[in-house]
Amino acid sequence: MADKPTKGLADVVAASTALSDIDGKAGRLFYRGYDIHDLAGRATFEETAHLLQRGKLPNREELDAFGEELARGRELGALAAANIAEIAEKQKPMEALRSLVSLSAADDADRDSIAPDANLRKAARLTAQQPLLVAGYHAARTGGTPPEPNPELSIAGNFLLQVTGREPGTREVEIFDACLVLHADHTMNASTFAARVCAATLSDMHSAIVAAIGTLKGPLHGGANEQVMKTLESLSPDDVARSVREKLAAHEKIMGFGHRVYKTEDPRATHLRRMSRELAEASGDDTYYRMSKEMEEVVLEEKGLYPNVDFYAATVYHYLGIPTDLFTPVFSISRMAGWTAHVIEQHADNRLIRPDSEYIGERDQKWKPIEER
Repeated sequence: MADKPTKGLADVVAASTALSDIDGKAGRLFYRGYDIHDLAGRATFEETAHLLQRGKLPNREELDAFGEELARGRELGALAAANIAEIAEKQKPMEALRSLVSLSAADDADRDSIAPDANLRKAARLTAQQPLLVAGYHAARTGGTPPEPNPELSIAGNFLLQVTGREPGTREVEIFDACLVLHADHTMNASTFAARVCAATLSDMHSAIVAAIGTLKGPLHGGANEQVMKTLESLSPDDVARSVREKLAAHEKIMGFGHRVYKTEDPRATHLRRMSRELAEASGDDTYYRMSKEMEEVVLEEKGLYPNVDFYAATVYHYLGIPTDLFTPVFSISRMAGWTAHVIEQHADNRLIRPDSEYIGERDQKWKPIEER
């Protein structure tokens, strides 16, 4: 008799990958063998994207060339640019990004090819364009246009410039860049799996990324960081512990805690906690950071759960001036490096992903004409 299926494919190995790895018991994350603790705050997001998409940390010459390629890829396609205002008027952020990435395929010079060199070019363009799509969407829904990218700024710096409308400080850019690195890839999560399933049919990269964005839109995958911020905003700073205990007693889920893979603290949370504290102190108002620390202590005491990547990302993004409903779209900016790398890897050694299923419906049903039913 066949084994019973595992709900949610838990512990089922669905693919081989050289991109990222997790040691859940030890709380460690690796990109192509590099510990995330060695990369965060040291390697830039551009270096990390190069590592994931092209297989190695670049030397100076390679990084300069990659930076030039990203700069050339920033310009939005005509169809996406022409429709961004109408899309912003009618769609919420993740719906809008799903639409805009799909429209971007129409003007991509490599849209009809899944050859390795074409995939590398598309990966660079998608990585360069995603921050512009998020910032452009935000500007359009507020009736404006984002500032032109500053060629002296990185992807992180330009996004902060375009979404806030002000020149970001050096330390703000460094912190946001580290956030992008921390979120760049995370093994076979739901959106990455969706991208690989799509790519495995030999569909194109843009289609696979649309599948990933549609999957990230679901609240069980993306959106936790936004919900963390909304929870903080709903609580009184002087009543955090009691409110959290009441929610837990009522079996309400406190977003930003626990993880399907990690059995100890998410290593990304370690960095984000520190960055949240730094930004809070620099802002002159550390209320949300103090509330977060109190929430963390109560949940650990009551439930034994550690914060995950979403918990402190919420306050980091808040202190950087990013609107709360753009937190999940920001996730897509960083994860574009990983998604595109997984599509490249899937196409390079492809087999159609087609799992089996267990039938649990009726059997031996007999057909009757409609008059006899």
